[in-house]
Amino acid sequence: QVHLVESGGGLVQAGGSLRLSCAASGIAVSSARMGWYRQAPGKQRELVASITLGGSTNYADAVKGRFTISRDNAKNTVSLQMNSLNPEDTAVYYCNALLFGLVRVDYWGQGAQVTVSS
Repeated sequence: QVHLVESGGGLVQAGGSLRLSCAASGIAVSSARMGWYRQAPGKQRELVASITLGGSTNYADAVKGRFTISRDNAKNTVSLQMNSLNPEDTAVYYCNALLFGLVRVDYWGQGAQVTVSS
């Protein structure tokens, strides 16, 4: 059974930094496209950053240059370093593991709240 557990969320002032971590079990993070999504109140869930099996990264325009996604295969974790945070980054952040096979399979963590005060 696959489990993704996020940690590291919290409250931070604008301009500050936070680091989210996602610990995976039941799946190797190196075998899936791993991503971080976020959902703000009243808005749709959006992809923030992702890292492919080959290690290529992709970022939403709103976070480019501020957020960095990384993967530690030995620890089976994926992290999101968030710098220069602003109130528009306030959201629940979700870790996602995406497997491509005969069908697409998504696994989700429970979410971590990130609140940026102005």
